[in-house]
Amino acid sequence: MNPKILHPEVQNFINNHLKSEITKLILKGSPFDAIPIQELANQIIAKQKSERKLPTWFSTKNIFYPPKISIEQTSSEITAKYKSSIVSGNSIIDITGGFGIDCYYFSKLFTTVTHCEINEDLSTIVKHNYKQLEIKNIQTFSGNGFNYLKETTRTFDCIYIDPSRRNDTKGKVFLLKDCLPEIPPKIDFYFSKTKTILIKVSPILDISSTIRELKNVKEIHIVAVNNEVKELLFLLEKDYQKQIHIKTINFGKHKVQKFNFRYQEDVNSEYSEPLQYLYEPNAAILKSGAFHQISYQLKIYKLHQHSHLYTSDQLIDFPGRVFKIENISIYNKKKINRLLPNKQANITVRNFPKTVAQIRKETKIKDGGTNYIFLTTLKNNDLSVILCKKTINNF
Repeated sequence: MNPKILHPEVQNFINNHLKSEITKLILKGSPFDAIPIQELANQIIAKQKSERKLPTWFSTKNIFYPPKISIEQTSSEITAKYKSSIVSGNSIIDITGGFGIDCYYFSKLFTTVTHCEINEDLSTIVKHNYKQLEIKNIQTFSGNGFNYLKETTRTFDCIYIDPSRRNDTKGKVFLLKDCLPEIPPKIDFYFSKTKTILIKVSPILDISSTIRELKNVKEIHIVAVNNEVKELLFLLEKDYQKQIHIKTINFGKHKVQKFNFRYQEDVNSEYSEPLQYLYEPNAAILKSGAFHQISYQLKIYKLHQHSHLYTSDQLIDFPGRVFKIENISIYNKKKINRLLPNKQANITVRNFPKTVAQIRKETKIKDGGTNYIFLTTLKNNDLSVILCKKTINNF
């Protein structure tokens, strides 16, 4: 960490060039003798990335930014705040602290927070930034968080782990058993230090296989932002053996959508031809696999076992996109073209043998506009085209 970056003149330079083209800026070189242009460029790029993702850091004076990859990999403030709401107690330790966004929000609800970060430079940066943010109840430790747990006599109300999805021998990995620090083989040790463990895993991880790897899973939280799954969280409780609860949440621009159910709940969907309204679940629900639960709970019909689109005659408040159906026809190229004389539509395929790119190539339909076309399979196995308009009941 170069403290000269924090000089007022340098900070002014960074703030004044947040909209500048970085390549041109680098070619000009650094106006400061003690600060290479690469360091300045990194501060500018990292701060640019923080404007929407980390607005508290962006708007606070004298924040020092780590390499941009740390900003890309860190939790957003939206997801960190949510994460802090699902655990409770007086003390929590984050053994994979990173840039410290999660600990910042844990500190709002826990009396004491311990932030462990194996990268010494990043740990120093985090400690500095907490001072700028006026956070006083977070202890920072520079070193291996797992070793810290082994050596301390303390116990905690919660242990938080965001294991690295990069392995020195395997490269980028997605199975929990390949991540570091190790979790499944050490789960009994973790439970000797706490009764509650919160684990953040890759959003593409398979939920069922991860449950089989872990012990005492109580809740699974699937967190999406603007319909993109950002975090998959496993909440473990010591000796818990009851039903697992899955909670989905999608933070949209205008509303927050939630849908909860019990894992492996024995419910079935009812099926129907398309009615007045068409529903497409948000990304968090699609990740959860709640394809029958959403039909059962919300009393809406599924179009086909594998289509994951739903319909009803009455408009409901639905956790996803909602459309008013305008027209339905059997799929063929000529019928699509007759439905869209202006040759423009937003196209989605669900349980359909062709891709969006193939459809656009065949029909010459351009992207955009107010028309929405769903190409899907109906309950009678007909390949169909459903022409829709968006309702106001959307995120």
